[in-house]
Amino acid sequence: MYEDLKIIFYPDPRLKKVSAEVTTFDDNLQALARRMFELMREARGVGLAAPQVGQNIRLFIVNATGEPADDRVYVNPILSDLSEDELEGEEGCLSLPQVNVEVFRNKTVRIRALDLSGNPFEQVESEYVARIWQHENDHLDGILLTDKMGPVAKIANRKLLKDLEAKYAADNPKK
Repeated sequence: MYEDLKIIFYPDPRLKKVSAEVTTFDDNLQALARRMFELMREARGVGLAAPQVGQNIRLFIVNATGEPADDRVYVNPILSDLSEDELEGEEGCLSLPQVNVEVFRNKTVRIRALDLSGNPFEQVESEYVARIWQHENDHLDGILLTDKMGPVAKIANRKLLKDLEAKYAADNPKK
């Protein structure tokens, strides 16, 4: 069903859309999550949001360890900060290959979400996993690493971004 799904790249406009809440919990949703885990693993990522595969729904997946037992799916997530402490750390993005940006994120975060069956759950994490959640949740709101870049990062990544823009334009000619 989702065999043809692939990770989409900046500046695809679908990445800038705010995603819709998931209201149907069925086999399609499970198949989408399975395919997203395949794509994330192929790209050697630790998280992937549905908008990054062209599906503008509020769902993201995470696996911070690479162990299949640690696969996690978050549907309609709501994040809340638990600490005022922020940590700066380097982030990359599967939709912005080779672009790395220093980003400040809350150190500790609570997530309330639904699983693939629509059952609610809650978790609290700090540092690395909290950073992944915040990054992926940004995708659900149409926020990219390019929106987090300061002037120096924009200059440092200018060529990579221009190359991605040129490739997108070549692959998607105006009709």
